[in-house]
Amino acid sequence: MFTIGDFARYGRVSARMLRHYDAVGLLHPDRTDPATGYRYYGAGLLARLNRIIALKDLGFTLQQVRAVLDEEVGSEELRGMLRLRRSELEAAMAAAAARLVQVEARLRSIESEGHMSADDVVIKSVPAVRVAELTGVAEGYEPENITPVIRPLYERLFPLLGKAGISPTGPGIARYQDAPGGGGAVVVHAGVTVSAPVGPVGDTGVTVVELPPFEAATIVHRGSMENILTTAQTLARWIDASDHRSAGYAREVNLECPEDEENWVTELQEPLTRR
Repeated sequence: MFTIGDFARYGRVSARMLRHYDAVGLLHPDRTDPATGYRYYGAGLLARLNRIIALKDLGFTLQQVRAVLDEEVGSEELRGMLRLRRSELEAAMAAAAARLVQVEARLRSIESEGHMSADDVVIKSVPAVRVAELTGVAEGYEPENITPVIRPLYERLFPLLGKAGISPTGPGIARYQDAPGGGGAVVVHAGVTVSAPVGPVGDTGVTVVELPPFEAATIVHRGSMENILTTAQTLARWIDASDHRSAGYAREVNLECPEDEENWVTELQEPLTRR
């Protein structure tokens, strides 16, 4: 038998936590001295303690833990609970990883302030271009909202064009518009340059459109689109210091898209008007 202090040490928990587990009926000591109230635990209780901690770390409430350990929950139901919790944890990890990417992007933007030359910005006349595109709606223009929408659109676009017998004739072009009704939502157009006739492509959901020419301030971004912030803000600072103003969202023209996204080359084309 171990004292509560010794048992807590072996179990890597606090004595206070063991007292709490005893009070809520989750882990009773093998013996309690009636005169002193001291609790004594056998080594066999370590197995139950390990299960309590494991289930608790998975996010189960103490009430759920007690139900599981006392076999009030069947094995199939327990497996379902564990699968659900695993999915929740995986989603939370993915969300945390995405937030970390955006934090790092903000940090890089702060660190590079004043270091990325405005000489990288070029004004050019962008000619008319014909693109085949799929369209979706994102909740906002933040990367964490755009990426989950535009990636599946591009994953669907190329197989649909292949089935329709349409081959790309130039780079991919992503463009954006404010969604009707406001609220910050953004219409996402995932497209690629083609020479097909304007109009719907069968019943695929793909539409071929002719984009008109426009004057643009352009800058080349190298790397993943998750890290576009620094490049986009350099472009914004140039426009603010010029005698132009922005006339809408920048297009993203995919000049090079190898498998490693860190080697992507993308040109931002922001439409301009004179002040």
